[in-house]
Amino acid sequence: MISIRRYLLRTLAIAMVVAGGIAVTAAYLITDHELEEILDTQLSLHSRIVAGQLDPNATIDDYARLTLRMGLPEHPAQLYRDGIAVPLPVSSSESGPKLYHEEELKLLLGFWNADGSPRLLEGKWNDAGPFPAPSEEGFRWESYDGHRWRVFSMFDVASDTWISMGLRGSFHDEVVERITWNNLLPMLFLLPLLLWLMSRIIRRGIAPIQALSSQVQGRSAHDLRQIDNAVPQELNGLRQSLNDFIARLKETLERERRFTADAAHELRTPLAALRIHLDNAQAGGEQSLQKAYVGVERLQRVVEQLLILARLDQVAITPPATIDLYPIIAELVAELWPLAEERDQHLRLTGLTRLEIRADEIEVGILFRNLLDNALRYTPESGQVEVELALWEGLPQLTVRDTGPGLPEALLDKVTERFRRASGQGTTGSGLGLSIVSELAQRQNARLTLSNLTPNGLAVSVTWQKTSIKTVD
Repeated sequence: MISIRRYLLRTLAIAMVVAGGIAVTAAYLITDHELEEILDTQLSLHSRIVAGQLDPNATIDDYARLTLRMGLPEHPAQLYRDGIAVPLPVSSSESGPKLYHEEELKLLLGFWNADGSPRLLEGKWNDAGPFPAPSEEGFRWESYDGHRWRVFSMFDVASDTWISMGLRGSFHDEVVERITWNNLLPMLFLLPLLLWLMSRIIRRGIAPIQALSSQVQGRSAHDLRQIDNAVPQELNGLRQSLNDFIARLKETLERERRFTADAAHELRTPLAALRIHLDNAQAGGEQSLQKAYVGVERLQRVVEQLLILARLDQVAITPPATIDLYPIIAELVAELWPLAEERDQHLRLTGLTRLEIRADEIEVGILFRNLLDNALRYTPESGQVEVELALWEGLPQLTVRDTGPGLPEALLDKVTERFRRASGQGTTGSGLGLSIVSELAQRQNARLTLSNLTPNGLAVSVTWQKTSIKTVD
C-alpha cells in the first residue's frame, strides 16, 4: 500500500490542480459574461451620444467633413451617395488622420439611410464592400470579412438615420484571455512552492505516527510495557488500542505460561506413579497392575480436559443463539446414565421441560457434561445426583446437586482455579472440571455459584442472563 505521506501529497496536489482549473474556468466564464455586458453598455451609450450630435439638416458636405475626421491611417472612412462610394478630395489644410491607439481599428461606426443604403462607414467596414445594414434596433453578432463583430444599432427619427457601432469579437476574446492568464500565471508560479510547503507540513504531521511505529518496532519480543509517549489527540485511540492489545497479549502469554507450568506439574505426578506401578507389576505385583490402570485412566482424563481448555483459549466466542436447554440436558443425562447405574447411583432430571436461553449449544453441552461428570465421580455408591431446570428470580438456571462429600468452605471460591482440588479426595481427578465450567460460564455471560448442602453434598448452579424466556412445567 502507498505511504500516507505520498498519498496525501499526491491527493492534495491533484485536488489543488483541479480546484485551480475550476477557479480559472469559472473566472474565464464570469469575465467573459461581465465584459460582454460592459462592452455592450459602452456601445449603446456611445451610439446614443452620436445620435444626439447628429444635425437633422446636415448636408453632404457636413458628412464629407465628418468622413475626413473619422478616417484612420491606411483605413479611410467612406462616404456614400445613393449606395455608391463618393471620392473625397484631399484638402491641404486638413491634417492627416492620426491613430491614437491600435485598438481604434476594432471599434467602428457607421450611418445608413432609412432604406438601408450606406451613408458613411468607418475604416474596415469598407474592406469587403459596405458593412451589412441594420434591420432592427438592439444588439447582434455579425460576421464580416472573416471576423465576428458585436454590433449595436438604433434608428434616429430626427435625422432619419440608422446608426450602428460595432466592436470586433477578437478584442473581447483578447481581453478575457488576458485577464484569465493574469489570474493563472501567479497560481502556476506559486504551485511548486505550495507543493513544497504541503510536503513539509505533511511530513511534520505524520512524524508522531512514525515515532509511535519506531517505538513499537524497536521493542523486543519480551517487552510488553504500555506505550506512554505523548501523541496527538488523533492518535490517542490508536495508542489506547495498542495498549489494550499489549495487555491482552500479556495476559494470554501469562495464562499460557501458567497453564504450561501447571500442566507439566500435573502430568509429572501420574506419569511417575504409573512408572512405579508398572515396575512393581513387572516384578510380580498384581495389585500394582490395577493401580497402573487407574493411573492411566487419570492421565487420560487430564489430557482430555487439557485439550478442552486449550481449545477454549484459542476459539473465539461465538455469537449466542436461542436454544432450548431441556433436550440438550436430557440427552447428556441419558448418555451418562450407564455410569450412574454401574455405581448404583440414583440420577434424575427434574424441573421444567422447556427452558430457552441465549448461548452456544456445543459449549452448553461441554459445560453440563463436566458438571455431571464431577457430580457422579464424587458421589459415593448408592448416592443421588439431581439435575434441575428452573427459573430463579426470573432467570433460567441449571442446578446439579449431589450427595458427595462437598467442599471446605474456604475452597468454594477457589475450586474453579485450574488444577485446584480439595485435599483428602479418594476419587481420581485432574482439578480441571470446574475450571472448564467456569470458563464456559464466563463466555456465555452466565453466573456460576457453588454451595454445600446439608448434611452433605454440593450444589452447582449456572444462571444465564435474562432473555426472552419460554418455559413449560
